[in-house]
Amino acid sequence: MLGSVLLQCGQVLTVMLLAPLLHGFITTVEERVQRGQGPSIFQPYRDLWKLFNKSLLVPESATWVFFWAPVVAFTAMLIVPMLIPVLTNFPLPLSDMGDILGGGLILTLGSFFILLAGLDTGQPFGGLGSSRAVMLGILAEPTLILVFVGITFLDHSMLPFVANHLLAQNPVAYWSPAHIFLILAFFILLTVETDRLPIHSTIPYEIYMIDEARILEYSGPLLALLKWAGWMKQFILYTIFLNVFLFPWGLSTTGSFPSVLLALLIILAKYGFIGLLMVGVDTMQSRLRFYRYQEPLALSFLFAVLAIVADQL
Repeated sequence: MLGSVLLQCGQVLTVMLLAPLLHGFITTVEERVQRGQGPSIFQPYRDLWKLFNKSLLVPESATWVFFWAPVVAFTAMLIVPMLIPVLTNFPLPLSDMGDILGGGLILTLGSFFILLAGLDTGQPFGGLGSSRAVMLGILAEPTLILVFVGITFLDHSMLPFVANHLLAQNPVAYWSPAHIFLILAFFILLTVETDRLPIHSTIPYEIYMIDEARILEYSGPLLALLKWAGWMKQFILYTIFLNVFLFPWGLSTTGSFPSVLLALLIILAKYGFIGLLMVGVDTMQSRLRFYRYQEPLALSFLFAVLAIVADQL
């Protein structure tokens, strides 16, 4: 029992500690591809340290939502790793708190509070970012639900561990048209949920900003929590994509220290792959105008519907 609890804590710590490293890796590689020097892959850790040691500035119009949104978002990202396969391919003590749809709802709860925080102070950039995020969510969230429903039809269960076992042990299910369509649909959603859709940008230009605009009023420790929560969300979504959909192999099957250590090394290789893939997608795509955001999302929705139809045939 104690070993299972330690593994549960290890999954949460893995997400917490490796999420900034993944973000730093993607940022550095992207700069190198664009022939820039780029920061160190450890720069996100330095940024967090700097922000946690800065003073907190609060807008006069801020309410309790402004203070609690970063805490709720960060806490939500600590709960989801308990429900999904990060290090092991078997459920841990708290894994039965929710299924894959419940994990998606918890992620959405964190995003919802950040959206409210963007509107809370009444500043124009926060409202702009929140309104654009809602417009994207109108198409992205239903598609995400369809993807989760599609994987449920495929493995007849809402638990991500069951999907991992089915796809890892059954090549017919893995290479089925339904599963291929689910991978394509979820991959497009990843570009939206991790700010890689070619309408996102961290450049401080009004025409491009979406997620960055919602947190412009934050500073100090609260900004650190928001950035850390965003990187953890990216890590969690990549974990679901890799360990449940794309590469369900390489997780610890016994929970022993050597197998967990091997699983951790395989995780680094998996995230190196997905990081390079995202850099390639982000670099090769031409930037779209914002009003064309529905095109890739509509394609993702189509893939999700085709997956459900193919599974029923």
